[in-house]
Amino acid sequence: MTEKELKKLTRAELLEILIYQTKQITELEQRLEEAEEALEDRRIRIQNAGSIAEASLELSGIFEAAQRAADQYLENVKALRRR
Repeated sequence: MTEKELKKLTRAELLEILIYQTKQITELEQRLEEAEEALEDRRIRIQNAGSIAEASLELSGIFEAAQRAADQYLENVKALRRR
């Protein structure tokens, strides 16, 4: 809408335009807030995925050590039986 067209509008029409624009701004602000929350949620999930992967690797190491200890125990039991 040009400046000339705006000058021809009545106060009521201008007020209507302002109300409409205010509603649009409010709606857009809400959508932006939702998008920012979704982005933050995604960031948290990515960080947690990294943490879960790291924890999994650490647990894997613990299980490997436990398996080695169990294997060694079985070898010792077998060796004692032979004697």
